[in-house]
Amino acid sequence: MNDIRVDIDPALLTHHVERLGELGELPGGGMARLQYDSSWAEAQDLVATWMREAGLRVRRDAVGNVFGRLPGTDDSRTILTGSHIDTVPEGGKYDGALGVLAGLAALRALAARDERPQISLEVVSLCEEESSRFQANFFGSRAMLGLVGQEEPRTLKDADGVTMAEAMVAVGLDPAAVATAKRDDVAAFVELHIEQGKVLESAGVDVGVVEVITGLIWEQVVVTGRQDHAGGTPMDDRLDAVQAAAEITAEITRHVAGADGAGRVTFGRWDVRPGWPSIVPGEVVLSMDLRHTDPADLRKRATEAREIAAAVAARRGVEVTFERLKDETPTRMDPWLRQALADAAAVCGATSMGLPSGAGHDSQLMGEHVPAAMLFVPSVEGRSHCKEEFTRPEDCVRGATVLATALHRLAY
Repeated sequence: MNDIRVDIDPALLTHHVERLGELGELPGGGMARLQYDSSWAEAQDLVATWMREAGLRVRRDAVGNVFGRLPGTDDSRTILTGSHIDTVPEGGKYDGALGVLAGLAALRALAARDERPQISLEVVSLCEEESSRFQANFFGSRAMLGLVGQEEPRTLKDADGVTMAEAMVAVGLDPAAVATAKRDDVAAFVELHIEQGKVLESAGVDVGVVEVITGLIWEQVVVTGRQDHAGGTPMDDRLDAVQAAAEITAEITRHVAGADGAGRVTFGRWDVRPGWPSIVPGEVVLSMDLRHTDPADLRKRATEAREIAAAVAARRGVEVTFERLKDETPTRMDPWLRQALADAAAVCGATSMGLPSGAGHDSQLMGEHVPAAMLFVPSVEGRSHCKEEFTRPEDCVRGATVLATALHRLAY
């Protein structure tokens, strides 16, 4: 058994977290670093510079993923670590970015040792995970797995009508070359991430080893009523789309909450049309984010949500339609890699526990094609996807140390 502990540079990791968090920072706090925007490009350049300073071989692929490589005696296989560089609008500086920087810190520490890995190690700063600018759905991971269609960059558009292809060209990438990002050498993927919940904090446990990543369904829901005058139309003669949508979402929320403790449903985006104070709304377009760790239960909740919506719509005399935008099945993490993370935590004197991930991650998609595992570090008060997102420096350092130790066990 390999019981070597690999320590990382705590001051450097803390500096990297703070410095990277300045790129895309908003005046009122929080982050907006979106795929292929200027802050994204600056961030990827900075990460590439830090990779070179760590003594790693640096390259970018056709979609903008940035890699730092530590070659092994067998350079035909790669153990990959890292996460994504993009953020949600008004997000935090730890989501995704900490996994990139912890992976960098781990490989820097390993590169400094007087030994060569048997299998090559690589850290990746993935170009996209959040679908914040384009409905790209793990674009960086999908490109590595050969799952991006050649025409996809030309068909995906952001809210301003800019195509992904145009955005790629603006940062020096060739959208016609996306197929060249495909890789066949990845033997395993290990991702460090903030928990984005408070299980670890509540339990007083240092790190979490993810057992399963939740499945996710995104639906666009359109409720169509009748547009009328707010003063001239009696309350009992209205087909108010907002009131119908409010009842639909309230009933679905109650149903999911009462079904079991593993389901989650969120209606985070609403577009009321025409959106004027003196007009009874004729249409509402809203989002539904539905999650569950069991694939059968996820499908069941999605079907039940549509049935509830149809019943409310019929009662209120409105119409409701659903369009599925994203469909990701739950993914179980590799047992052998999970054990390697738990063993590494013990070597580092860190307490650990198994837990599910309620958020989706690149490991979810990667885990469908190669062995994958995730290591969680605590989130203060469980806050994430907000400017209050925070993980204590000592927790960041502990997690990166466990990651480096696990990578040593796996590759040396």
